[in-house]
Amino acid sequence: MQPITFQLPHLTLHGLSNGNEKAPVLLCLHGWLDNAASFEPLSQYLSKYHVIAIDLAGHGHSDHRSADAYYHFVDWLSDLHALFEQQQWQALDIVAHSMGAMIASAFAAALPERVKSLTLIDSIGFITTPVSDTCQQLREGILNRAKLPYRNKKYHETLDSAVQARIKVSDLTYDNAKRIVQRSLQESEQGFSWRYDRKLQLVSPYRFSEAQAVELVKHIRCRCLLIYGNSGANFVKPAIAIYQPLFQDMSCHHLVGGHHVHMEEPEQVAQLIEDFFKKNLLSDGSISKY
Repeated sequence: MQPITFQLPHLTLHGLSNGNEKAPVLLCLHGWLDNAASFEPLSQYLSKYHVIAIDLAGHGHSDHRSADAYYHFVDWLSDLHALFEQQQWQALDIVAHSMGAMIASAFAAALPERVKSLTLIDSIGFITTPVSDTCQQLREGILNRAKLPYRNKKYHETLDSAVQARIKVSDLTYDNAKRIVQRSLQESEQGFSWRYDRKLQLVSPYRFSEAQAVELVKHIRCRCLLIYGNSGANFVKPAIAIYQPLFQDMSCHHLVGGHHVHMEEPEQVAQLIEDFFKKNLLSDGSISKY
């Protein structure tokens, strides 16, 4: 995949593209603390499409938000809207993993005219907070922010050290962890440090309630595909029971794999996406929105 850059009015987004510019665009959104490189294995099997995987703000090579700003979930939706406007995209098929799938789902609910289809990878619905915990969530968010200036920046002496650190907090294989980590690091005299904005690791001061999450999913009108790993994120299987009945058109497939199943089994995931698109083709060759 080749580097790609989008200069938006408020920040610059970087990413990776397979360069097939004459094909239909397939926009890919990564998960929390990942980056566009997480879609490199999958892109090899989606050569019929113009795969564009972006680094979300604060991740990978994309700009961080300003010093006085934080990473509110809804702001990533505004970034997407600005990207669509800048590129004059009318409606796209979106493939999204984990947090990226939640962003894509909310975007599809709020702006259904911009999304042809959703492919969600090891994520469905949203992470929510009970209404009764609203005050505690706010308290933790405020106190967590106050500690940020006192946290020392961490350095790794070698690339391998950084890869091993990522493996410890994930189910990634060494090769897949290295792929993501290489795009997440910058080198200086002190060693290797993370490119991502440290504010991404702060506790969110607020989240959607389950009732709000349910209302959002009810407004997703496009056709949807869920692909998840049998040993993926713990929240996925309970979330399927809650959210799948609310989608107007949702099909589910599980594969043997973990949270990054699209990196572990890229050929199988790509085939499921291909079959999903073929099923929804209209006579003019476009994808049905509803």
